Amino acid sequence: MKVVAAYLLAVLGGNTSPSADDIKGILGSVGADCEDNRLELLLSEVKGKDITELIASGREKLASVPSGGGVAVAAAPSAGGAGAAPAAAEAKKEEKVEEKEESDDDMGFSLFD
Repeated sequence: MKVVAAYLLAVLGGNTSPSADDIKGILGSVGADCEDNRLELLLSEVKGKDITELIASGREKLASVPSGGGVAVAAAPSAGGAGAAPAAAEAKKEEKVEEKEESDDDMGFSLFD
């Protein structure tokens, strides 16, 4: 990931086709190193390609990957919906009790009078 990040930083900086030395320089400036085989693999994969097209293609591929979270979230409210109403009623009842206790504590005078 750090090699990809360094490549993207170089592209954002205006270098449309960063070399291995450019990427190593970016990583070296923050004290990071990289494996040469990963760097060469990245450079061979992106050689001659437009970075915006690569990013758009990647987004399309990620959109088709199921994340699994949506179904569980949608099912949770319907399953627990029946139990939520009594809990809300109990919370309102407790709030009313607390209000009575607070009114007893002021003893008929205010601190700001």
